[in-house]
Amino acid sequence: MEKTAVTSRDFILKGDICYSKTKDALDCREKGVLVCTAGKSAGVFSEIPAQYKHLPVADFTGKLILPGLADLHIHAPQFALRSLGMDLELLDWLATFVFPEEAKYHDLDYSSQAYTALIEDLKKGPNTRSCLFATVHTPATLKLMDLLEASGLVCMVGKVNMDRHCPDSIREKDAETSAAATQEWLEQCGSYKNIKPILTPRFIPSCTDDLMRRLSALQKRYHLPLQSHLSENQREIAWVQELCPKSACYGDAYSQFDLFGGEIPTIMAHCVWSEDKEIALLAKQKVYVAHCPQSNSNLSSGAAPVRRFLEAGVPVGLGSDVAGGAHTSIFRAMTDAVQVSKLRRRLIGQNDAPLSLEEVFYLGTLGGGSFFGPVGSFEAGYEFDALVLEDAGFAPPFKLSLRDRLERAVYLSDNSHIKAKYVRGIAIL
Repeated sequence: MEKTAVTSRDFILKGDICYSKTKDALDCREKGVLVCTAGKSAGVFSEIPAQYKHLPVADFTGKLILPGLADLHIHAPQFALRSLGMDLELLDWLATFVFPEEAKYHDLDYSSQAYTALIEDLKKGPNTRSCLFATVHTPATLKLMDLLEASGLVCMVGKVNMDRHCPDSIREKDAETSAAATQEWLEQCGSYKNIKPILTPRFIPSCTDDLMRRLSALQKRYHLPLQSHLSENQREIAWVQELCPKSACYGDAYSQFDLFGGEIPTIMAHCVWSEDKEIALLAKQKVYVAHCPQSNSNLSSGAAPVRRFLEAGVPVGLGSDVAGGAHTSIFRAMTDAVQVSKLRRRLIGQNDAPLSLEEVFYLGTLGGGSFFGPVGSFEAGYEFDALVLEDAGFAPPFKLSLRDRLERAVYLSDNSHIKAKYVRGIAIL
């Protein structure tokens, strides 16, 4: 069957299909049929069901068809900084590289140029969903949202809040000013189809108690999800304890302002040093952990206890954490997650089993995708985000199982291997 161009949100893909059923199990179908209707998956079949035989078919026989990948943590203004300052630890790196770079985003021409480069990279890559930090600047944040909307990607974007412990060039005047700017930004976010706002206090050290209370009120008024950072670095944790001496742990410092999960869909990036009390709170409040293994290695933060999160029932996804991480592809985050879990087991003396291919593929698709709703799977009713990969270029001279082909693709594929990409049933590549 010849490949047919797909021009609607009702079509069929044929190829070798892999997706996660659970965190431990894959559904792998050679020569499978994947049906999209109205931008959602109608399911995976061995043959085209009779009721769908009228739909156009895109034939990708011999190629891998996978769900789109979800990045739960990326700093959009840091894309230009990738691979710079990687000999520094977190707080020194922020002061030396990140804060001076983010100050440049008061200039709308500069921010437009920088964000365009990021979005070109994201559009060509395997990620279909992302949660992005912007900066404190409302015009630049809206520019980022405009550019993302035009790309066809589905994202959540946050205007950052900071009213203490950062340079004057990016510190908002006070809590009232920061909250007012955030409300003004939110009132301009209603026209987007694919891009949604997410409340973004950078982290506890950069936000006064007054600001956190005001953000909590905004969250309830607008019913916003929230993203921030948690327990990334030991110096940072000690600092939070000084700033919030009544908190039982770093997570509790957010919880005291009612900004830590529960009815608030929440992502906390890193959680490298989360201990039992904090892990229990993450699980109870169903706070998503954005595991960012490359960044945690580059900035000497440590190795997150992902196995403990999974066993405790904490929802976990993956993050690139550009520019702590140098690569936007969540395929790279999958491979790094496996490697870091092995090092954690070996060097920290834990009995935690390292992460498997099945687990990290789940984290990068269904695990992280679920923050956006029914996303990250090809089960019927899920939003239709899909990648088509040409993996013949790294095929060995012996037959591989579909599961082994997936493993090779995770470790070896780059953007050049992506032959098609669909978001909500719309082809964007």
